[in-house]
Amino acid sequence: MAIRPEEITNIIKEKISKFEATADLSEVGTVIQVGDGIARVHGLNNVKASELVDFGHGVKGMALNLEYDNVGCVLMGPDHLVQEGDSVKRTGEVISVPVSEEMIGRVVDPLGNALDGKGAIKGVKNMPLDIVAPGIIDRQPVKQPLQTGLKAIDALVPIGKGQRELIIGDRQTGKTAIAVDAIINQKNIPEAERCICIYVAVGQKQSTVAQVVKTLTDYGAMDYTIVVSATASDPASLLYIAPYAGCAIGEYFMWQGKDVLIVYDDLSQHAQAYRQMSLLLRRPPGREAYPGDVFYLHSRLLERACKLSKENGGGSITALPIIETQANDVSAYIPTNVISITDGQIYLESSLFLSGVKPAINVGLSVSRVGGSAQRKSMRKVAGTLRIDMSQYQELAGFAQFGSELDKESQRQIARGKRMSELLKQNQYSPLHVGEEVLVLFAGVNGYLDSVEVEDVREYEKQLLAFVRAEQKNLLDELNAANELTKDLEEKVRAALDAFKNIFKGSK
Repeated sequence: MAIRPEEITNIIKEKISKFEATADLSEVGTVIQVGDGIARVHGLNNVKASELVDFGHGVKGMALNLEYDNVGCVLMGPDHLVQEGDSVKRTGEVISVPVSEEMIGRVVDPLGNALDGKGAIKGVKNMPLDIVAPGIIDRQPVKQPLQTGLKAIDALVPIGKGQRELIIGDRQTGKTAIAVDAIINQKNIPEAERCICIYVAVGQKQSTVAQVVKTLTDYGAMDYTIVVSATASDPASLLYIAPYAGCAIGEYFMWQGKDVLIVYDDLSQHAQAYRQMSLLLRRPPGREAYPGDVFYLHSRLLERACKLSKENGGGSITALPIIETQANDVSAYIPTNVISITDGQIYLESSLFLSGVKPAINVGLSVSRVGGSAQRKSMRKVAGTLRIDMSQYQELAGFAQFGSELDKESQRQIARGKRMSELLKQNQYSPLHVGEEVLVLFAGVNGYLDSVEVEDVREYEKQLLAFVRAEQKNLLDELNAANELTKDLEEKVRAALDAFKNIFKGSK
């Protein structure tokens, strides 16, 4: 039988009178109720919001609900170790995470403890988990490109250092794959421009996190990556603080003038953990039974991604939050929240994924609100009209399905669109250098693929890259280094493509 709220209040009052301690109630309190990872504590009159409190038995907690006659705390460890009547002490510290250079290449939990069995990590600085984001005066515009190594993203939805770009789509559509490829691609970038990467796993299976760590290790990406893991078996409190811990670690490096790429995988699980905690703490629910401040939950996290001004060192945090939708419904509560907070979204569609388009990016719904200002001039010149061309192709292809007779120009657009769609496909864990992307897209946009059969386009790309890497390495080096596609460089690219045209052999 359900207990009425007034009965709970009476029970709490009874327990308060029973456990009234002679100790100083501002510094020491008494557990009056515990269960489901939540403890209610009498005393601790001077405790701060988000302060770390010590329950003994190696269990720490965080004070969240500061009520008139008790404090609602979430436990950071197993709740069966905490009993009614136990003493609780203030630590005087707002929850933070110890950070140092030693963290790079390691797997840690949201409290900074090592999970990879390689020994303890010494922290040199404690970074608070929740801070106010840098203001406008402390920032500068986002205009430096962050290369993901994926043609479809670098050409159509470019990401800049300091941007917040949402990756959104149904389950099993390749969201994590895009983020992992972006991390692996940092290996292709000169060390001076390379980002320190942080992968925050929220609410995933331990085996899934282990697989991501193995992939990053196999491709040499753990040399500059930190993995923060709060798995499905962890308490909701650890899932709740995991993204903030990852962000705090990133800020340590950002304030040193370094660039950081942080992936939150995924914030749907984060919102569910927060909902679970809030309802157990009896916080009032809001729209769709989520607590009313769930927007603030994510906005105060993602606002911390920025490009600092030169006076502040010029460091940056680029955030790639991931959101899982149900049946492609982007109008649900959490998706619309995060869409409105971020600077654009990469929308992955399950129908495209199942039809073999990988990455399964919907060109029409994906957008970068930073756009060309965070794109290399060489890439912008090559891919300038590609988004419009692909949108027109999709529209015309829709007409052609109904057997409509199309003029020659429309037929040419459909033929070019089919080849470009094929060209934008890319295998997982195979990011390209920016010079290789420019070369391949130049070939597609300038008609070099028009005489190639659609089924041979991927083979054409493979052979072209092998040819240029072997015969024209200087050209690739130039394309990688050059910010702009000059007339002289363009002529060299055309000469290389003409030379390759004579030796390419398709399937026929």
